[in-house]
Amino acid sequence: MNPQQTDKTLILASSSPRRKVLMTQAGLDFRIVSPPIPEPNDLEHGLTPTGQAEALAYFKASSVQRSYADETILGADTIVAAGGEILGKARDARDAGEMLAKLSGTQHEVITGVALLGPEHRRIIASDVTRITMRTITQAEIDAYVDSGEWEGKAGSYAIQETGDRFVVNIEGSFSNVVGLPMELLGRMLARFSQPQQETAD
Repeated sequence: MNPQQTDKTLILASSSPRRKVLMTQAGLDFRIVSPPIPEPNDLEHGLTPTGQAEALAYFKASSVQRSYADETILGADTIVAAGGEILGKARDARDAGEMLAKLSGTQHEVITGVALLGPEHRRIIASDVTRITMRTITQAEIDAYVDSGEWEGKAGSYAIQETGDRFVVNIEGSFSNVVGLPMELLGRMLARFSQPQQETAD
């Protein structure tokens, strides 16, 4: 997969090492600028999981764009939705264990919102959804996984690209989306952004 690059270097508005790896593997020319302000925890009530992921992606990109108005900014945010509940990053080890227990033996959705912002108010905001089926995880397995620390900084408290894949029995959709950035979707978005100026807001 080789996403079409815009005519300027991308700025990735994220400090996620997983997104950095995905974009590097895709051969994209980019640099990283972490969002200068923390993510809001008081988003508008009633947002769907997809709406929340897209809103947070836009928030990250727009917070960086304030200082880089002439650049193309990429923001992304990944959440997990299970049984109508949105699971982000665990606050601590206890919270991580509780999240894994909720996901055990279920099918849940991993949703990544992606926002591309550019000069002259250009923007594309979209998202991708991957459905994950997990086998039943024993309490001993949960405890061992939490003790490993692998859950830290991961939506839903597991990393499918590391050892968390041993809990997964089926994946429907983009694997890179579960890692943190749907590269197939990003490729399509960059292709649109490389076209002459037009109305690109979704």
